[in-house]
Amino acid sequence: MSDFVTVAIIDEIPPGERLVVEFKRNWVVIFNVDGTLYAVEDRCSHEEYPLSDGYIVDCEIECAKHGARFDLRDGHVTAPPAFSPIKVFKVQVEDGNVQIAK
Repeated sequence: MSDFVTVAIIDEIPPGERLVVEFKRNWVVIFNVDGTLYAVEDRCSHEEYPLSDGYIVDCEIECAKHGARFDLRDGHVTAPPAFSPIKVFKVQVEDGNVQIAK
């Protein structure tokens, strides 16, 4: 079982919004896609550009710099120019607190 750390409160991330938090010395962006939360490292694997500046399309994040796309559920690449996946984090909500797995 994973240990989770509180990084935000649910009211900070309404559906359609995102929030960037610092977690374990990295920047993580949490997306609320139709009520489901996804957390990924805030860095495109193609050119280290912030994914928090990107566009959500269904359950994918599209990097604003070159258009690389990644599945928010598992981080795999869905469109080039990236070829390496992005890091994803397990997310849960406990008593209104958004938590990410250590």
